[in-house]
Amino acid sequence: MSTVLLLAGMAGITYALRVCFWFGAGEGLPAWFKRTLHYVPVAVLTAIIVPAVLLKDGAFDLDIHNARLAGALATGFIVWRFKHLLAGIGGGLLVFVLWRWLSPLLMS
Repeated sequence: MSTVLLLAGMAGITYALRVCFWFGAGEGLPAWFKRTLHYVPVAVLTAIIVPAVLLKDGAFDLDIHNARLAGALATGFIVWRFKHLLAGIGGGLLVFVLWRWLSPLLMS
């Protein structure tokens, strides 16, 4: 029951903050604060993706068999080089699948 209350509280606070910005409560914010809000999505995505790519069972997984790392690096390179997010996602997914399929065959 406490988990449900915790989730409901987090959802309520998140919703209240978003509604405040929708109805203009963020108009009085300083310009420097508004600029820093543009970095929030990047920080949140980094906090989600980096542990998922680099950690396995609580320890760093930096060996050659880490298909998640290969896919993430390929995605980053494609998006950086071609400036096309969908191509990066597709290319990273393709590298991930091929790495998982070929890694046991070629690198054992």
